[in-house]
Amino acid sequence: MAKAQQVVKISAGLWRSRLLKFPEATGLRPTPDRVRQTVFNWLGQDLTGKVCLDLFSGTGVMGFEALSRGAKSVTLIEKNALVVQALKDNQRLLHATTADIVQKDALAFLATNVAQYDVVFCDPPYACNMLNMVLPLLHQSLTQNGVVYAEAEYAIQTTADWQVLKNGKAGNVYYHLLKSNHEKPST
Repeated sequence: MAKAQQVVKISAGLWRSRLLKFPEATGLRPTPDRVRQTVFNWLGQDLTGKVCLDLFSGTGVMGFEALSRGAKSVTLIEKNALVVQALKDNQRLLHATTADIVQKDALAFLATNVAQYDVVFCDPPYACNMLNMVLPLLHQSLTQNGVVYAEAEYAIQTTADWQVLKNGKAGNVYYHLLKSNHEKPST
């Protein structure tokens, strides 16, 4: 018997109120609507021209929401083949031609990535210390003014490497907007 599909709604922009379908999968939990609203308020609502990366994309709602709000492009990284198929189905449904869906482990992707992003959405599986492994690799993937949106089961503190620009908590979810403290070489 086929498992029931779950749905999540895009909240604003070109695809406002469109439903994205996704399968049940271990660790897959969409960013709650209220949290997404806050995050996109932090980012300024309009992402026109921004290049985004959605690591651990899962439902893809953060990446597709960014495109709906005018982002130039989004790269969605997901390793689960069943979830990747749902992302591709949603990409076709929305005609999201500037979404690049990559089936790959996030750490493996970051190890070889040379592109830079204005916004990185990072919502790794909880209880596996993945965020602590990913954050050090993200400095090189950010543009000069790039930011990282990170979700975790704990509060992230400002460190020598990362400045917490904004943060919040909803239920068991801590969410943060981070800026790298690493200087970018001038070009």
